[in-house]
Amino acid sequence: MDQTFQLIGALLILAAFVGAQTARLPVQSLPSILLNLIGSVILAVIALIGSDWGFLLLETVWALVSAWALVKRVRNRVAAG
Repeated sequence: MDQTFQLIGALLILAAFVGAQTARLPVQSLPSILLNLIGSVILAVIALIGSDWGFLLLETVWALVSAWALVKRVRNRVAAG
């Protein structure tokens, strides 16, 4: 089951990356941000459970940056009315 979640998390992040590289999914779009956030949170939890500290650091920072991008996007949308 652990492998399944790892693959799901990785595929979500890779989907955002491929979308950005092929210009089909803008980096600041809500789907891209959510793919990165959800994928990195899944992988961070798995890294924490497995005591994989380097991977945990990477995925935690990835999740925090994605969460910050989401907060900025929501704030801009609210401010725009």
